[in-house]
Amino acid sequence: MNIPIYIVNAFSSGPFTGNPAAVCPLDTWLSDDQMQSIASQNNLSETVFFVKENASYAIRWFTPTIEVPLCGHATLAAAYVLFNELNYPKNEIRFQSKSGELKVIKEKNIIELNFPSEKLKEISVTKNLSEDLGLTVLCAGIGRVFLLLEVAKEEEVIKANPDMQLLKKLDAAGVIITARGNTADFVSRVFAPQSGIDEDPVTGSAHCLLIPYWAQKLNKYNLTAKQMSKRGGILYCNYAGNRVLIGGKAELFSKGIINYEL
Repeated sequence: MNIPIYIVNAFSSGPFTGNPAAVCPLDTWLSDDQMQSIASQNNLSETVFFVKENASYAIRWFTPTIEVPLCGHATLAAAYVLFNELNYPKNEIRFQSKSGELKVIKEKNIIELNFPSEKLKEISVTKNLSEDLGLTVLCAGIGRVFLLLEVAKEEEVIKANPDMQLLKKLDAAGVIITARGNTADFVSRVFAPQSGIDEDPVTGSAHCLLIPYWAQKLNKYNLTAKQMSKRGGILYCNYAGNRVLIGGKAELFSKGIINYEL
């Protein structure tokens, strides 16, 4: 069985930046075990699979170890492949997912995701959320899957080096460390060893929580965000109540064929 595969850098700002996702268009679904095995073999933070269904596409995302209900950068990468490699004729794509319908729009060189927004439930800043992780936390809260920790300065986000074993013990799929930015409205880093990813280079789904948080904190609905991982990424954000718009650029790194007897 030959399956096409594309590696796309999502939310990129130049070569070798952004978050690389593997994109596998399918005619029909493989088994869950087969898709998980492919994602494990790829060993990227996400591998995305999609199948055309009537006027839209069903979409699923896998880390090297688990399936996740929502992924921003891999959705952007899938849209990039449809727009630029598979001759999709319109400027809007609708994906059907476990998180509902996701609309993606292309405007010039920006691909914009329309995702559900999340509200933060504030929690107490305990020792295991601050001192044990080497952070001075101003605010802590829980979203649908992420734990958010706000610190005072961008420099603390950049220098953060949390213990992955301690993060694994936290009751969350991943941890966001965030602060006001020096050259962007806000910055962040995302760590998810609980989901098989020590640090995710750029995390679209985390911005479902970050955008409402910072929009209300800064009283500003159009925001620019930077994820301060080693690869780095830029996101153009808009808070629209129960939805968030997350825009970014993408670049094709490679394409080929999975040639394996599944």
